[in-house]
Amino acid sequence: MRVFHGFDALPHFVRPAVTVGSYDGVHLGHRALIGRLIAEARANGGESIVLTFEPHPRITLGKAEGLRLLTTLDEKTALLEELGVDNVIVIPFDRAFSALSGEEFADDYLIGKVGAETLVAGYHDRIDCDTLAASGRLRVVKVGPCRVDGVHVSSTVIRRLLDEGKTAEAELLLGYSLQTEK
Repeated sequence: MRVFHGFDALPHFVRPAVTVGSYDGVHLGHRALIGRLIAEARANGGESIVLTFEPHPRITLGKAEGLRLLTTLDEKTALLEELGVDNVIVIPFDRAFSALSGEEFADDYLIGKVGAETLVAGYHDRIDCDTLAASGRLRVVKVGPCRVDGVHVSSTVIRRLLDEGKTAEAELLLGYSLQTEK
C-alpha cells in the first residue's frame, strides 16, 4: 500500500475508486464501506484510494474536548493495509481545508487532483452525492449504516463504550481485539 501526504506529489492513478473520511478505529462500518470500495476498484480494473484526515477534523475545528481517538494515523494506515487498500492519501486538515464546500472538494481534489472515477460514500458524507452523481462527473456508490446486534456502529459509540469500560462490546463493533490488533 502506498501512503501519500497531501496532494502535491500524487502519481497518475488507474481508474481510481475513492472514499473519504476520518476512519478512526477502522471499525466494522468502515470495513463494510472499504470492502465495497475495493470491490468497485477491482471490478473496474482500478485502484482503491482512501482519503483520510490528519489531524482529526474535530481537533482542527476546536470540538475535540473529551475526544479520545481510537487509532493513531500509523495504526489506521496499518489496518487499511490489512484490508487490501491500494493507496491512502492523508489530507492535512486545517481551517482553510475545512472551509471548502463538498462541491469544491469534489471538483478540485477528488476529480482534479486524484482523478477519481468512482466515489464510495457513507451515509453521512458532507458531499452532496445525489448532485454529484446527477452531474455525471463521478459515479457514486452509497453504503448505508452498519448495525451489529441492533447497535449502530460508529466511532462515537465505540468511544462511549470504552469510556464506560465496556471493552468487549466496543471490540465487537470494531471487529478486532484492542489488545492484539491495535
